[in-house]
Amino acid sequence: MHGAPALPADFSYLPYVNPDAPKGGRIVLGQHGSFDSLTPFIVRGVAAAGLRDYVYESLLGRSLDEPFSLYGLIAKSIETDRDRSYIVFNIDPRARFSDGQPVTPEDVLFSWEQLKDKGLPFMRAHYRTVSKATIQPGNAVRFDFEGHGNREAPLLLGLMPILPKHRFDAETFEQTSLEVPIGSGPYIVGSVEAGRSITYRRNPEWWGRDLPINRGRFNFDEVRFDYYRDATALFEAFKSGQISLRPEEDPARWAEGRALPAVAEGRVKITEFDVGVPAGMAAFAFNTRRWPFNDARVRQALIQMFDFEWINSNLYHGGFTRTQSYFERSALASTGRPADARERALLAPFAGLIKPDVLEGTWRLPVSDGSGHNRENLSRGIALLKEAGFSLQKGRMQAAEGRPLSFEILAATRAQERLMLSFTNTLKRIGIDVRVRQVDSSQYQERLRTFDFDMIQAQWSASLSPGNEQVNRWGSAAADIERSLNYPGVKNSAVDAMIEALLKAEEREDFEAAVRALDRALISGDYVIPLFHARRQWVGYWSYLEPAPRPTLFGFNVDTWWHKPQ
Repeated sequence: MHGAPALPADFSYLPYVNPDAPKGGRIVLGQHGSFDSLTPFIVRGVAAAGLRDYVYESLLGRSLDEPFSLYGLIAKSIETDRDRSYIVFNIDPRARFSDGQPVTPEDVLFSWEQLKDKGLPFMRAHYRTVSKATIQPGNAVRFDFEGHGNREAPLLLGLMPILPKHRFDAETFEQTSLEVPIGSGPYIVGSVEAGRSITYRRNPEWWGRDLPINRGRFNFDEVRFDYYRDATALFEAFKSGQISLRPEEDPARWAEGRALPAVAEGRVKITEFDVGVPAGMAAFAFNTRRWPFNDARVRQALIQMFDFEWINSNLYHGGFTRTQSYFERSALASTGRPADARERALLAPFAGLIKPDVLEGTWRLPVSDGSGHNRENLSRGIALLKEAGFSLQKGRMQAAEGRPLSFEILAATRAQERLMLSFTNTLKRIGIDVRVRQVDSSQYQERLRTFDFDMIQAQWSASLSPGNEQVNRWGSAAADIERSLNYPGVKNSAVDAMIEALLKAEEREDFEAAVRALDRALISGDYVIPLFHARRQWVGYWSYLEPAPRPTLFGFNVDTWWHKPQ
């Protein structure tokens, strides 16, 4: 994306893999919830895990040791210009789908045409930047881009999943299906129990097994995903050996896992991996489309009232760090540093939308004494509610016209519910009527799709190369598009302008300034109550698995592990 790729043109394998890793064995991974579809590209339904990673390939493959660099996969080479106004993908003539049919330029065009019109919202946004698509001589496809300076667009086309035209009907593309899919990837679907499990079997005829981007990867003969209704059941499945590997996010369960007899016996390994990418943003997201969260003062009041210090100590054994930035744990975070000249120039037209302390780098989330009383911050919150026209009447916080301050927090898991109840206990003390409602996975996904909630617990991951996905998360246009990730309903001209600036940036310094400026605009909007993150990745796994020689920028990657020979 910026600068030159780290690997030479003749590299033999990715630097974080064991190129001679043995093949064989099985790994079982756990998933929360359920699924009702084997079509992972459309708005309808909940697709099974792993389809995009194991069945479908893209034109180019990503190195997880670099912020955003792509190397040849289905495309053996590319052609483009300095301005990235077009890109030509030269398709490897060896590329085959698992049914033996060759991957053709017609498949690439079909994939683009269907996904730009009928795919997930982020796909539609990314692929519609193409102004013209044509088949070129020599088994190639050319995409020309609109003249808007979106330098990431060619890379996003490189990551587009390639679908077999002969297996899809354009008329029914948007319909969910449990029909076994065909792709060009390393695995085929072996078996499916709808809503309960899906098993992938390594394709011994996989065309791309000897490519440099794939050596040392996809080593298991079988990869299975089993689904569980809640995190507790999933953890019990890991303890009993039904699940091979489990990333853990709960410090309490992490502490319990470390004390397992299987750990002392050496049958289970417990480890922590360093991570080189930003922590991202985990938060309670306000739905600003709805009352009372369409008033920034109400949002600011609730941010004051969230007692992280008490919650971290009493619910999570003090294992978390408070998240202050949307790009926490990286040079892209704006917190703790004043805006530089580049950032100030970008933000100057939007001075009224950026808080002065955010611009100066002195802004921090409120801190309590951890006692559970949080009196000082509660007082600040109540003062903000008074500014917004609320007052305490007969033990109830209500607006001037008598409407009570009331809302619902939607939960997907028991772990979320536990955190939310701790927060609502504080709010009820000052007369706020707040309810926590846990619903099943399908209902939760449907309500997220249509933004049918007051508040949710959301997670936005982050990388060292944020780009077009920011449009789907924070862009004004995405606020009204179903199934976008703009859960808070952000409509902010400063945010839109900073996203445009980071997409146009050619030099790394300009890019980083634009990302930090975006961070400042989002923080100033008070769209979420930031939660917390772990400093490292916590992973437990049964000892028949062998990790890769080292983690990547993104931490551990199961696709580089293998099963120890018996």
